[in-house]
Amino acid sequence: MDQLHHIAIPVTDIAAAVEWYQTRFDVATAYQDDSWALLKFDNIALALVLPDQHPAHFAIERKDAESYGTLTPHRDGTASVYVEDPWRNVIEILASSE
Repeated sequence: MDQLHHIAIPVTDIAAAVEWYQTRFDVATAYQDDSWALLKFDNIALALVLPDQHPAHFAIERKDAESYGTLTPHRDGTASVYVEDPWRNVIEILASSE
């Protein structure tokens, strides 16, 4: 069974959004820079992304991620490819860390 890695939502200010979520929920910041952040909840991660740099999406970890297209390496050491379902929802296929 595949695993959801994270859900990404657009925000206009990464630092302000991280602070907002940290003051209201029990989360850990796994990564943060000026263009995106990854907050860890117990059961899933939430990516906060700038609308002009990353699409709103959800990410699925797969061992065969490269079969969906050419993987792009990211600053946090992960690699992925974005695809769309027939309804134009964006799905990030993330190379499994296993």
